[in-house]
Amino acid sequence: MLFNLPNVLTLSRIAAIPLVVACFWLDRGWAQWLSMILFVAAAVTDWFDGYFARRYHQISRLGRFLDPIADKLLVAAALLMLVDNGQLGGINVLAAMIILAREILVSGLREFLAELRVGLPVSALAKWKTAVQMVAIAFLLVGDAASPTISDLGLWLIWIAAALTLITGYDYLRTGLRHMAEDTSSSPGDSS
Repeated sequence: MLFNLPNVLTLSRIAAIPLVVACFWLDRGWAQWLSMILFVAAAVTDWFDGYFARRYHQISRLGRFLDPIADKLLVAAALLMLVDNGQLGGINVLAAMIILAREILVSGLREFLAELRVGLPVSALAKWKTAVQMVAIAFLLVGDAASPTISDLGLWLIWIAAALTLITGYDYLRTGLRHMAEDTSSSPGDSS
């Protein structure tokens, strides 16, 4: 079924991205709070779409395709906004780069492994990474509309998320490389 509840939640996460961006660029204050609230609501749909898909046996190909894309679009849009406005400036841009690079790496690995019919399940540590990352981004979005302490906490959390990103990215890469090594040893004549 194309428009089951999990797919609608995933699509709503994608639809929320322009709203999060638009609110972030309004006159600050209440708009930053609204941007943060929309971001958190969108992030929470990630948990609910998976829960409802499993609970009510509504896992679909469309959902498996769109869910990781929606997550990456939401995070990438928020990080790019935060870098552009200076909330993630200086050395803190490196944390955003680490997170974005890992997302691209994992997407590529998933695509490669899908061709081999090998799944790359989400680890428990990766779920914690996502939670820390989402809280960090939410704190950074509201930023100075709340208090300097919230911004500082957001910066600490984004670095913790970046560290977890490196660890989980390495774990996924190691799994992918193992399958790549198996592939090259089983088909020496294939050079694509």
